[in-house]
Amino acid sequence: MKKVAIILSGCGVNDGSEIHEAVLCLLHLTKQGAGYQCFAPDKNQTITNHLTGKPEDSQQRNVLTEAARIARGEIKPLSELKVADFDALLLPGGFGVAKNLSDFASQGTQMQLDQEVASVCKAFASARKPAGYCCIAPILIPRIYPSGVKGTIGTDSATAEAFVAMGGEHIGCAVTDTVEDSRYQVISTPAYMLAKNIAEADIGIGKLVKRLLEM
Repeated sequence: MKKVAIILSGCGVNDGSEIHEAVLCLLHLTKQGAGYQCFAPDKNQTITNHLTGKPEDSQQRNVLTEAARIARGEIKPLSELKVADFDALLLPGGFGVAKNLSDFASQGTQMQLDQEVASVCKAFASARKPAGYCCIAPILIPRIYPSGVKGTIGTDSATAEAFVAMGGEHIGCAVTDTVEDSRYQVISTPAYMLAKNIAEADIGIGKLVKRLLEM
């Protein structure tokens, strides 16, 4: 059985992992007969009120603890991830990627990755093990792979320009499709960067998971 490491960034589209995308990733892996283990950084995060859309700066929660809601408690600190134990890596989207796995939300093209995230993702790249990035998560790709690596954010022009500015080659992509860079064994899909509903997100994520396991 192939086993995939999944990095979550909290719980909730505005400050963590996009829940629909994360669940669809888990569902498609299971349907394809693959095993998985969820991980998340063990660190504090600020909170967005998902009812009002406003930040709650007075509150802090833990990324790992929040991500455990999606994983039903079956999750480990990212520091415990050993690349040798897995065949592939998968990152759902959600703005926790831009706030907790990196500081893209505040720093744009000057972003830095969380040190543990950078270490793990680069280790998969160095080992030539396939990796899949959904939604906003592909913005991490130019910081992980060599200049010219291909990826997609869909058709969002500002984020695509940032992808290019950081050294990547952005490929426009429909929500129902994927972009693969076979040189580096990395694949991406727009998901909720473009999806109008869960059914649209499901198609692209399903294709990504299937191809990830083939790779």
